[in-house]
Amino acid sequence: MHLKLERPDRRIFITLLGGALAWPRGARAQGQPVPVVGFLNSAFPEPFARLAQAFLQGLNDGGYSVGRNVAIEYRWAEGQYARLPELATDLVRRRVSVIAATGGSQTARAARGVTSTVPILFIGGPDPIGEGLVTNLGRPEGNLTGVAVYTSDLMPKRLQMLTQLVPRAKTVALLVNPTGFAADNEARLTEAAMQTTGQRLVVLKAATEVEFEPAFASAVEQRVDAILVHADPFFNARRAQLVALAARYAIPTGYPWREYAEAGGLMSYGSSIPDAYRQVGRYAGEILKGKKPGELPVHMPTRFDLVINLTTAKSLGLTVPPMLSALANELLD
Repeated sequence: MHLKLERPDRRIFITLLGGALAWPRGARAQGQPVPVVGFLNSAFPEPFARLAQAFLQGLNDGGYSVGRNVAIEYRWAEGQYARLPELATDLVRRRVSVIAATGGSQTARAARGVTSTVPILFIGGPDPIGEGLVTNLGRPEGNLTGVAVYTSDLMPKRLQMLTQLVPRAKTVALLVNPTGFAADNEARLTEAAMQTTGQRLVVLKAATEVEFEPAFASAVEQRVDAILVHADPFFNARRAQLVALAARYAIPTGYPWREYAEAGGLMSYGSSIPDAYRQVGRYAGEILKGKKPGELPVHMPTRFDLVINLTTAKSLGLTVPPMLSALANELLD
């Protein structure tokens, strides 16, 4: 496979694509023990290069860098969630010092299912207690802690903002990955929000890439006025395809993270995923220095960004209301 990536992403991908171990050369040559961090992700490496780099930046903040004093084992499930326990088991077998379980709560649950001793750092949904990852946010028990990313709970707000952009939207579809952990919850929250708006909800399902276009074609058949995309790592890894389909079918679409808007999506509203990966990298550094997961409180995001792509809005014949424009953290041309 040949990838045309500018540095530093290109350097990262030399390691990411093979899932291979990145050893610090100097330490290995001197026979010094080198801590190994396991990086487990539910998706593909290519679309997650920026997030993997943010994780490495977090490690660097704590004084650890690949090639000097830490090694990393990468494992990618490539959208096959059923592979996560097997990949997590392999990392435990290789005696990693900590596992960064990224790409959704299902990754953390898979890692937890194979070890109760290796520290696990997760990037999960807004309710780690309800999801069974921890019992206390301030002082997590067991071997897990991490970052709680608000996704599902923002659905009503995301619906409100999309409706302001598309005031004619009487029928709104929610595109979900039925194998994703948060799919049912997001559908419930969206439907509950529509009880006050009088809108009609259509649920579209796509568990594989080949199901994307049929889902959008179904939206047209059902006279859908706008679409909301479920916050799912598999979708995020395939955001370019989803954004392209939304443009081809000319359906205004709202997304959970700014990476979609940067790729040409109409609008996004949510917390910063790169910040979450950076924080997990920092926590990995703290673990390597001797801290226990229970000493690291679950990190909760405090910033939520609204990003609107003005070029896409114009192509859809939409006018961004002044109030929404004022609320936006960034307007992309």
